[in-house]
Amino acid sequence: METPSRNTAPPAPETSPGDAASGHGFGTLPVFFAGISTILGAVMFLRFGYAVGNVGLLGALAIVFLGHMVTIPTALAIAEIATNRKVEGGGEYFIISRSFGTSIGGVIGISLYLSQAVSVAFYMIAFAEAFSPAARWIEARIGIPYDPRLISLPATLGLILLMLTKGAALGVKALYTVVATLTLSLIMFFMGSPVEGFDPSSVSLSSSLADADPFFLVFAIVFPAFTGMTAGVGLSGDLANPRISIPRGTLAATLVGMLVYIFIVFKLVYSAPPDLLNSDQLVMSRIALWGPIIFIGLGAATLSSAIGSILVAPRTLQALGGDGSIPIRGANSWLAAGQGAVNEPRNATLITGGVALIIVLLGNVDIVARLISMFFMVTYGALCAISFLEHFAARPSYRPSFRSRWYISLFGAVMCAFMMFQMDPVFALAAILVMVGLYQVVKQSHEGTHDLAAMFQGVMTQTSRYMHIRLQRRRRRASDDEWRPSVIMVNERTFDRRSPLEFMRWICHRHGFGTYLHYIPGTLNTKSYREAQRVQARLVGMARSQKSTVYMNTIISPSMISALAQSLQVPGVSGLSNNAVMFEFSQNDDPQVVKDVVSWCDFAASTRMTLMVLRHGDLHFGEHKSIHVWLTWNDQENANLMILLSYILLGHPDWNDAEIRVFVALPRDQVEERREEFEHLMTQGRLPVSEKNIRFLPTNNVDAFRRLVARYSASADLTVVGFDMEGLEERQENVFLNHPDLGDVLFVHTPRQITME
Repeated sequence: METPSRNTAPPAPETSPGDAASGHGFGTLPVFFAGISTILGAVMFLRFGYAVGNVGLLGALAIVFLGHMVTIPTALAIAEIATNRKVEGGGEYFIISRSFGTSIGGVIGISLYLSQAVSVAFYMIAFAEAFSPAARWIEARIGIPYDPRLISLPATLGLILLMLTKGAALGVKALYTVVATLTLSLIMFFMGSPVEGFDPSSVSLSSSLADADPFFLVFAIVFPAFTGMTAGVGLSGDLANPRISIPRGTLAATLVGMLVYIFIVFKLVYSAPPDLLNSDQLVMSRIALWGPIIFIGLGAATLSSAIGSILVAPRTLQALGGDGSIPIRGANSWLAAGQGAVNEPRNATLITGGVALIIVLLGNVDIVARLISMFFMVTYGALCAISFLEHFAARPSYRPSFRSRWYISLFGAVMCAFMMFQMDPVFALAAILVMVGLYQVVKQSHEGTHDLAAMFQGVMTQTSRYMHIRLQRRRRRASDDEWRPSVIMVNERTFDRRSPLEFMRWICHRHGFGTYLHYIPGTLNTKSYREAQRVQARLVGMARSQKSTVYMNTIISPSMISALAQSLQVPGVSGLSNNAVMFEFSQNDDPQVVKDVVSWCDFAASTRMTLMVLRHGDLHFGEHKSIHVWLTWNDQENANLMILLSYILLGHPDWNDAEIRVFVALPRDQVEERREEFEHLMTQGRLPVSEKNIRFLPTNNVDAFRRLVARYSASADLTVVGFDMEGLEERQENVFLNHPDLGDVLFVHTPRQITME
């Protein structure tokens, strides 16, 4: 039994008392017959000759193969998804809604239902074409001009009444008879001879009309011929074993349909000239061994397709009602209701019949059919996308017994999107806009559902894991010349000061990674863990409101030193080791806080990480306009990193208008030497500072240096100063208490020089 997962959408309500019995308990054949009878339908008899005449042998084969580049990945995706879990009533809608969530699934489900319902009307209008040879006889009998609706309306009404009174059982029985008739008509077509006066030896690979229609226009017209392979999926709630019947029936219908169309292409090419194929939509009757069998076959094919559609459309609508996805108050429970032990969707059938009758009465579904074909493409693309995403999400609950390949599913999804806009960009855009509008309505009744988030969470987790491993392996092989900050900070004074988190946010905005751990003193137990969970939720809320990219968490430990010992050894949010640690204190803090910072720096220095100590006051970095960097004779290792950190700050919008000024304070005899060195670095582009922003100041002692800093940087919004471990060991907290006249100060120490390329 599958264990419920957080990443799965909420289950549908149980509306059927007959679930255990699996509805009618059908096997694989009804799935195959529903699919193949829809594939070999009206388009095959009425429009495939037109396609061959316009694009020739190679073009027609290309259409067949291109169409199946969409349908085969979709069939494989359905087979995969259906073997992972019990597919209940609703077929394709059930699969999509349980993967994408009931809001997005509901939108696609409504579109799918409309496609299926209008398809009933489309096939019944085509069914009336089978009676065209008898048009004159009918006119003579009834005394009025012949109208195909004289056939299609009564036939549609009769089909609806049969479904309402006899249900799916009669529909499936009829499929057997219809498929037998369809098979006989195809056999007699293949046994036929070329039309009179046509010489098959004159055929070339490129034989077609001189003024032929464009390839993709022809493709758009005949593509619906290949889209019936999912018809049997709609019977999922009435199958004894959907895990077996859906994959076998769907794949068999897809492959058999492709082979039949390939044979039809060759038969048509070698049996009639292109102009006849283009002009006579019933040209197959002139080729068949017995012409009338084509009209009978057309009637059988269109009727079988209509039966397939009227079997699955009400079940899709019933499942939508069961999930509460119909945005009409009070309609869901009525549509979800079923009759009898097999949960027959009578109410949904009534609605479907009404939609079909209205479209048949209009008599022309060309425009509607073009839009509906887009919805079918969206459905197929969604099915392929589900299979692709599930491969990458790697959820433990996703264990199909049949597996497609991720690249096949991805290809199918991309092809669906590509072909939509190739077939008809206007209707593709219209379909997308309609679905966006539907989503805005449907999501109101499904507040709190996760939709794509659950699946994408798994995808992101797997992608992140893969990239972390790849980065780690690459770092072991490559030299670490290009430094970017991966900063960790452990701090218990999170909620009574804002400057440290702000600074972390700026440093990690674009170029760096930040991990902030709120330190909770104590031992790990149930009480402290619950407190940590509450604090973490608060931290995440802060990060969200501040639009911070810093990773926020908590750490429980007996002391700050033990917390540092734990946290400095674990990878950062990037998956790689942290290369910098930051500490902080306020100018208003007790002196003991500064002493603690010194001891923490001494402890963290053993990791050879960059040390940063932020001394902040009440100005909160002022106007964010000026950053001053002070370099001295002790900053051989620190200089590049101090400048680089300043430029990283400028990458944040809060510091967009800031200016960096670098002050180099050296003994007088070293100034010219260092000036030449800096000029060389700037010329080579290795130091991102312009000459006008560097000032060299001769000074010979520490006191003079401090006076210079106070003179030039007292009004700076941030001052960056270097320090070394020897000086820290000797002067302790006085290192960080220097320059009392300055505002906010960042003290920086790096154990090795950072190369700036």
